[in-house]
Amino acid sequence: MTVQISLKAARVNAQMTIEQACKAIGIGKDTLIKWEKNSGLVNPIFQKKISEAYKMPVDCIFFG
Repeated sequence: MTVQISLKAARVNAQMTIEQACKAIGIGKDTLIKWEKNSGLVNPIFQKKISEAYKMPVDCIFFG
């Protein structure tokens, strides 16, 4: 079983601010804040972009 961390924890581990993460992913600040509160809203295309921006495998981030 793979250990999964929250979307916010993944961003913090990547040492990125919300603004830096939004720029890297290509989304607005409000969207990322909403996703960090409810990661189940993130579609697979953005899951991949987040994974790449945070340099972390998709299956290590909780998108539930």
